[in-house]
Amino acid sequence: MAGSIPDLNATVRAGTGKGAARQARRDGQVPGIVYGGGEDPQSINIPFNVLLKKLKAGRFMSTLFNLKVEGNEDVRVICRGVQRDVVKDLPTHIDLMRLKRTSKVNLFIPVEFVNEDASPGIKRGGLLTVVRQEVELNVTAGDIPEKLVADLTGLDVGDTITISSIDLPSGATPTIDRDFVIGNISAPSSLRSSDDDAAEGDAEDGGEEAAAEE
Repeated sequence: MAGSIPDLNATVRAGTGKGAARQARRDGQVPGIVYGGGEDPQSINIPFNVLLKKLKAGRFMSTLFNLKVEGNEDVRVICRGVQRDVVKDLPTHIDLMRLKRTSKVNLFIPVEFVNEDASPGIKRGGLLTVVRQEVELNVTAGDIPEKLVADLTGLDVGDTITISSIDLPSGATPTIDRDFVIGNISAPSSLRSSDDDAAEGDAEDGGEEAAAEE
């Protein structure tokens, strides 16, 4: 199922070169270029505050955006570079690449854990420990999943959920080449304390038996 792709609003930048870029910055815009997709490059401006907010939110370089430019058809893009001021570390220019629906791209997809009420381990007081809230996948731009679903049905204390137990969309592959852990059901603190006490008791009994034999 394709997820909701966030919009990135921009305007066409009149003129090219350093002069037009400087004027854009004075007007509170970040100049940029859109290229690829079998079309000519296009000069754009993105509001500085909007871009800064998205950059601070994280994952900007691995997020697919729906670029909206007035007078043009919407196009899917991914950022391929952000130039920053060397002193203030603020964005001064952005490069966006157009993607076709068949293009492959690496994106972080959130993980949703379901059916906690069907997990014997959680019913016994076990705790769901989330190791990864999102997973980076190599996916087709036209078939991006909204989320990955981790089913906790039947899982007991000590069980783990790995990437191999999650159904991935057709053609999607994890960028990590191993069966990594997504989450696990850990024992409740009361159960861990009981196990520790039992272990200590066994150790003490063993020590007493050894002393008696001596």
